[in-house]
Amino acid sequence: MKGSRSVPNFKRRHLSKLFSLFQSHRTLHAATVTDYLQVTSDDLESERKDFNALFKSCTKLQQVKCAHTLVVVSGRFKDNFLSSKIVNLYSQHGDVSLAWWTFHHLPNKDVYTWNSMAFAYVSHGRFREALGCFNQFFTTSGLRPDFYTFPPVVKACRDLLDGKKIHCLVLKLGFERDVFVAASLVHMYSRFGLVGDAKKLFDDLPARDRGSWNAMISGYCQNGNAAEALDVADEMRLEGVKMDAITVASVLPVCAQVGDILSGKLIHLYVIKHGLEFELFVSNALINMYAKFGSLGQAQKVFGQMVVRDIVSWNSIIAAYEQNNNPVTARLFFHKMQQARVQPDLLTLVSLASIVAQLNDNRNGRSIHGFVMRKGWFMEYIIIGNAVVDMYAKIGILDSARAVFGGLPMKDVVSWNTLITGYAQNGLASEAIEVYRLMEEHKEITPNQGTWVSILPAYSHVGALQQGMRIHGRVIKNCLYSDVFVGTCLIDMYGKCGKVDDAISLFYQVPRKSSVPWNAMMSCYGVHGDGEKALELFREMRAERVKPDHITFVSLLSACSHSGFVSDAQWCFNMMEEEYGIKPGLKHYGCMVDLFGRAGELEMAFNFIKKMPIQPDASAWGALLSACRIHGNIELGKHASERLFEVDSENVGYYVLLSNIYANVGKWDGVDDVRSLARDRGLRKNPGWSSIILNNKVDVFYTGNQTHPKCVEIYRELRGLTAKIKTIGYVPDFSYVLQDVEEDEKEHILMGHSERLAIAYGMISTSPKTPIRIFKNMRVCGDCHTVTKFISIITEREIIVRDSKRFHHFKGGTCSCGDYW
Repeated sequence: MKGSRSVPNFKRRHLSKLFSLFQSHRTLHAATVTDYLQVTSDDLESERKDFNALFKSCTKLQQVKCAHTLVVVSGRFKDNFLSSKIVNLYSQHGDVSLAWWTFHHLPNKDVYTWNSMAFAYVSHGRFREALGCFNQFFTTSGLRPDFYTFPPVVKACRDLLDGKKIHCLVLKLGFERDVFVAASLVHMYSRFGLVGDAKKLFDDLPARDRGSWNAMISGYCQNGNAAEALDVADEMRLEGVKMDAITVASVLPVCAQVGDILSGKLIHLYVIKHGLEFELFVSNALINMYAKFGSLGQAQKVFGQMVVRDIVSWNSIIAAYEQNNNPVTARLFFHKMQQARVQPDLLTLVSLASIVAQLNDNRNGRSIHGFVMRKGWFMEYIIIGNAVVDMYAKIGILDSARAVFGGLPMKDVVSWNTLITGYAQNGLASEAIEVYRLMEEHKEITPNQGTWVSILPAYSHVGALQQGMRIHGRVIKNCLYSDVFVGTCLIDMYGKCGKVDDAISLFYQVPRKSSVPWNAMMSCYGVHGDGEKALELFREMRAERVKPDHITFVSLLSACSHSGFVSDAQWCFNMMEEEYGIKPGLKHYGCMVDLFGRAGELEMAFNFIKKMPIQPDASAWGALLSACRIHGNIELGKHASERLFEVDSENVGYYVLLSNIYANVGKWDGVDDVRSLARDRGLRKNPGWSSIILNNKVDVFYTGNQTHPKCVEIYRELRGLTAKIKTIGYVPDFSYVLQDVEEDEKEHILMGHSERLAIAYGMISTSPKTPIRIFKNMRVCGDCHTVTKFISIITEREIIVRDSKRFHHFKGGTCSCGDYW
């Protein structure tokens, strides 16, 4: 009794069944040992039913082995029907080797047995063995394939040539009109991108069942032919063929892809009407569809009504909120998933990595990294490695992002794109460009759309026009010039490199049905101080019925701010909510404060901040402080800085601005106090620099820089230029020297400003009258602005300077900004 209790109940039950069947068969076996073939067909059929019941009760591999043993002991191992069942059972329980062993030892294999073995190989992704099995069957068995032979074999074809050979065989044997065989061929041609051939096969079918329709819809979906997939679904309904769960799960993603929420909702109604909402993967598809449309309430409602949920359901609802920038709710659903004792999988971790990145949650980010390492997923799955690199990059920990990237055993084009984007988005354009160069050395990696979208902003940041133009050439060569995202990045690159005419020319070549390229072009006009053209483009956008978004109005308001168009900006700000229902965000409010401040309306800017319906952030107070520095309002500047130190005490730029306000009016005690406060908090001012690109080489100059190889020639050129412009009216403005020193020292400090060093280097390195392009990481100094206007007169050159806020085109003594910046 003690021994029997040590055996679990479920094992005892199955062993009992096996023993019972064994006993019943032993007598029969003994009676027929001399002549096995004399058993009647009725007895054989009854015996098969008994074994079939036994096979169905097998839930573990060990039980399958016991059943197999019973088949052998009972003398029925030569029964193809029973042995084929054993082959299938071994396959279902994950042991293909035992399935093959069973199959191999059958002396007289029939078609059903060969089909079972081929299907076992395909089920486990062993496609080469499946094709080998079929070839052996066809060439050595002397049997004729049937309708069930071809679908798994067609699925096993890994290249088009094999697929076409099987298709020829199908035609030769006359199986092309069978719906199952034809559906498998439709799938095969779709998989290889030959959707036209798939459609021809489909159209030639004399009768089409639901499986055929599903195969054609799936084929269009696989190849990105969303509109055609919906057309086939409509045709299917018109012919009176009802959609099943597979049809619905195929069509719902297409509705999201083409932005057709109405069709998606009609299909949802169909699902409810026909009771398909209880199908697990239909509900999962509905959650994903509503998430793509941003209808999170509907997605959550579907999720809440699910009776059974699997890991895909939880991943879908978590990803729905994560992809719609609601990381807090996404994390809440992850905690609920843990409470439901559902173990996270790879895709859960991919979403979690994005969630912690959005929350800037460094601690949990490292926890995710550790979990992935313990699971060993870096060694198997590129997608999770890319997600962790992206997570660290978005948190701003680029050293960790680079370390994870370096440790990935496999890297695809997405891996490289992710790291390039991470550097570019963190303002490290030079590092992004260096990674791109390393990527080019790996010839097995082919750049794609994501690569160009990643690297072009980096080239824009440093003003690398020649490299950007080279990318443009590659885009044309790869026929990606009509891609809206690549085209928009090129527009942005030309605009930020000072080539506005090229930017607008390209703008009219790319698709303009979305707001994305319009926003980029308006932003280009804004940074070049051409608010009138930005407003004109906005009117054209409205005329073409392209719906603006919140970024459109940020670009517009910024353009108005750079041009001093106060009334136009107010018109745009009011229209945004009244006409388009776009609620103003912190960036919109920040633009308005900047607009009033630049125009000298400091009280209006201050009152605007006080009336904001949301808590002002650093952008609003920073814009006011910057305006106070321009217009010399110490008291209001001090108040703005106090608010700034509350909301963003770690930004050293605000301490510098306040210190400059005090310096401009000679309050050196105030300067010392602010600088001491910054030092006590461990903050250091980022040095100002200017760069110039000559012969594809970037030269960077810092204020007072004397390490350049041509330092002597540069300062000699500057002294000569300064002497000449003084003769035509230049008088140094010492208010831009923020140090308490003598006037001759102040003039020397002004002459060593980074933009002047870059201009002088450009003068001695290029032929006369050649335009010079300079890039500066901070706003242009007021005295340097005046000097550059004078230099443009005496040298008859155009000098283009892009500072941190906008472009300045100096020519013939004037600047495109109209001295308004």
